[in-house]
Amino acid sequence: MPSETLQSIAQKLVANYKGLLAADESVPTATKRLESIGLESTEETRRQYRNLFLTTEGIENYISGVILFEETLGQSDSHGTPFVELLQQKGIIPGIKVDKGAVEKNDYPGEKFTEGLDGLAKRFQEYYALGARFSKWRAIITIGDSLPTDHCIEENAKSLASYAALAQAAGIVPVIEPEVLITGDHDIKRSEEVTTQTVKTTFDELKKNNVDLSATILKTSMVISGDKCPTQATSEEIGAATVRFLKNSVPDDVPGVVFLSGGQTGVQATENLNAVHKFNPGPWQVSFSYARALQGDPLKVWAGQAANIPAAQTEFIKRMKGVHAANQGQYTAEMEN
Repeated sequence: MPSETLQSIAQKLVANYKGLLAADESVPTATKRLESIGLESTEETRRQYRNLFLTTEGIENYISGVILFEETLGQSDSHGTPFVELLQQKGIIPGIKVDKGAVEKNDYPGEKFTEGLDGLAKRFQEYYALGARFSKWRAIITIGDSLPTDHCIEENAKSLASYAALAQAAGIVPVIEPEVLITGDHDIKRSEEVTTQTVKTTFDELKKNNVDLSATILKTSMVISGDKCPTQATSEEIGAATVRFLKNSVPDDVPGVVFLSGGQTGVQATENLNAVHKFNPGPWQVSFSYARALQGDPLKVWAGQAANIPAAQTEFIKRMKGVHAANQGQYTAEMEN
């Protein structure tokens, strides 16, 4: 029997104002990141990219868990220490992205359905043996003309629920991520409607699948105006709408909610997280699970040059300090200087 329960792992993931680092970019996404700084994407350059962040001294003061990509789960730092072992030494819980990406169906143009359930039970056994103790599955919901359809929301919710049940059976805490995309010209009211419906439907399916909600983490979008909406909501409006959505859709026995950054800049994601905490989110521990919002600026500083690693890691610490403060409603603009 494992020494830690699923519930205790889930609680640890959102304790002490810490959050998750989403270092789980797929190979195509990691390639985009590396090409943006003029680096060719190879297994080694992707390892160097992960190494930059995972070896930063003091990361454990701000990060409770790291979501890894399958490739990274088997890689090591520049001194030969496996990344999983390095994280464990720091008291950080290793996690793994398990979905196989989203595809469109001919009958539902403009909508995507996540794949990856085939063979997942066996993969979970392998991931557990490698040290993963939590996992993530992402569903994608698009807002547009007549979108999303109820069918898209329901089918993705069923997949999330099936995944979560398999994860818990394997001794792994499921992070469920129904992401409502920021892309579009919708206003914040429409965003709130869709996000509420999506998350409510997802929890309905989790209950039907007998998923233990006390050992489940929700990773969700904040309620934000579409990126092409002519009237952009303020941080205060985002905070109020996001807390309203949580209270209308998330069961009390869920231990934690972590927000994805979803196209926000590092500063925007920090300001908006801070605003959420100003509105007293509720019974859950509310935190962050950011990728680009934490890694984007350090990546530019690094630019693939070994000499720039210390400066890039300093920038990374700055970003983590900001979200850690925002997680307590204590972030100020002066922290950017």
